[in-house]
Amino acid sequence: MTVAADYDPRAFPPFAVTVDIAVFTIEDGLLKVALIERGEEPHKGSLALPGGFVRPDENLREAAVRELSEETGLESPDHLEQFGAYGDPDRDPRMRIVTVGYWAIVPDLPEPVGGTDAAAARKVPVADVLNDRDALQFDHHQILSDALEHAKDALEDTTVATDFCEGEFAISDLRRVYEAVWGVELDQGNFQNKVLEIDGFVEPTGNRRTGGRGRPPELFRAGSADRIDPPFRRPR
Repeated sequence: MTVAADYDPRAFPPFAVTVDIAVFTIEDGLLKVALIERGEEPHKGSLALPGGFVRPDENLREAAVRELSEETGLESPDHLEQFGAYGDPDRDPRMRIVTVGYWAIVPDLPEPVGGTDAAAARKVPVADVLNDRDALQFDHHQILSDALEHAKDALEDTTVATDFCEGEFAISDLRRVYEAVWGVELDQGNFQNKVLEIDGFVEPTGNRRTGGRGRPPELFRAGSADRIDPPFRRPR
């Protein structure tokens, strides 16, 4: 590709691109997100989503994976999905910055550890964060809210809920994923019937969970399907 001889990139204002990542997990029946405590200005000491600047030699996904590892110690999640971009002129006091949002799923998320410009990192219930509009700096409240909506929609149309379940799981474990993400209670029998009617959603392992009272529940694994048809609509 040929560039015009008179093209001067310095004629344009400075501009940067960042990535911000909402990493979701379910713990004790609660949907949680990994947050960092900023170790540098602006907003030093405040909570934010992990993320940072995209380097000239990497694409957006590579930047998201790197920043997540550097700031929280978390390795590349199996599910990492881009969902939006945010570019209000005054969203960052440092300069004009556009950020690209990602959401991720990590089952059994270990305790994150702060690194690089993150002084600390921890898991926080999503509901607690979203109920306080001042809990996160920059426009991260909006980014997290949008990430959650994308996760909710994904559970309707795809089999991504199984990514929250590591290894073998009972149908009740999968139901608790939907309840935690959607923020609703679902009828046990209706949910099980719906899941088992969807071809390729889950596959029986032939095993049952040991321990506990009563008849041990049957265990399943993620099936081969990627989409749910017809969609599994959440209660409104």
